[in-house]
Amino acid sequence: MFVHRYDGDRDPLRPLFREADDSEQQINTYLNLGTVLVAEDDGEIIGHLQLIPDNDTAELKSMAVAESRRGAGVGRALVRAALEHCRQNGARSLLVATAAADTGNLHFYQRQGFRMLSVERDAFVASTGYPDEIVIDGIPLRDRVWLGHELLGES
Repeated sequence: MFVHRYDGDRDPLRPLFREADDSEQQINTYLNLGTVLVAEDDGEIIGHLQLIPDNDTAELKSMAVAESRRGAGVGRALVRAALEHCRQNGARSLLVATAAADTGNLHFYQRQGFRMLSVERDAFVASTGYPDEIVIDGIPLRDRVWLGHELLGES
């Protein structure tokens, strides 16, 4: 497996973006923004990560790994590559937001060195394209948690 920048048409990556976001409306607003890194194995894209810069901060906007490859270090490799990309491009921090209901994602990002910053209540609503009644691990999808990874002083 290797991770590299993806410069092609992003529409073929849409299924991975859908793994990360339940709102097609939201995906359409950011699909073509920023930089996309992909994890590739034997010519097959098995994961993606999208970075959107904003001054000296970047946002990890979307990340997903093919279901058959989860738990094998693909996500960790994508995050490591994203952190290096951010450092090389002068970012001081990397932000990520995930569903408060998705405890697996919260654990994953914290294991990668991210720390909780804030909770955005009622972020996943019909007006932003999210279907009603999404439940993750028995928890209704409502709130978004923001986490940050400071890059200052790291090498």
